[in-house]
Amino acid sequence: MSDNAHDHPPLVGEPVADGGDLKFKRILLKLSGEALAGERGVGFDFDRIGFFADQILEVARLGVQLGMVIGGGNIVRGTQLSQMGMDRVGADYMGMLGTVINAMALQDVLEKRGLDTRVMTAIRMEELAEPYIRRRALRHFEKGRTVIFAAGTGNPYFSTDTAAVLRAIQMKADVIIKATSVDGVYSADPKKDPNATLYETISYRDVMLEELRVMDQTAITLCKENQLPLVVLNIHRPGAIVRAVRGERVGTLVS
Repeated sequence: MSDNAHDHPPLVGEPVADGGDLKFKRILLKLSGEALAGERGVGFDFDRIGFFADQILEVARLGVQLGMVIGGGNIVRGTQLSQMGMDRVGADYMGMLGTVINAMALQDVLEKRGLDTRVMTAIRMEELAEPYIRRRALRHFEKGRTVIFAAGTGNPYFSTDTAAVLRAIQMKADVIIKATSVDGVYSADPKKDPNATLYETISYRDVMLEELRVMDQTAITLCKENQLPLVVLNIHRPGAIVRAVRGERVGTLVS
């Protein structure tokens, strides 16, 4: 971990900012598991996690109520295990446990920066984290705590994208922010097609029609039916999340 990992003053009392200039005051941040691994691809890169934690801390200091869902791809992917011949249900549960490991790692890094953080799991494991109870999660938000929702929906066959949208709806979030390694939603994969066009805004209907891989179809349908806006941005750009919650144009707005 970098030398300045613990140089942040504790978050006590009121947030540094009053939140008056915020467009979104309660957000759900979706972060991929692979992002925690950095260039390694698997496991943890704590310098990279520290960078993400700094971005999250900056948002919390604005007075934003923040929930998070993290994927488990750096630990284990249920879909890949099932393709190797493992029972899909068991494989998906292993993937859910991977998200709990990631949530605990990020919680540790955030709390060392002074951010009061709770992990809530969809599968009961009280020795490690609180069980997900909607009213309790809302109370954590009201008390200024950051909540990491782990273990997906608690059910096989549903992705962490779907879990993120479900928690955002249940928490009455103003927006869901999907943090990716690219600058937003493109007409094609920008890493493969140099002529891919970046959309500033796009409708959920067009995302479905053009079969853009923003999130899986279940997650997109849930967003559309519940009129939940989605911002897709590049997590590797410092300050991107803060700009998004202030309503600045960053990444792609899907609505």
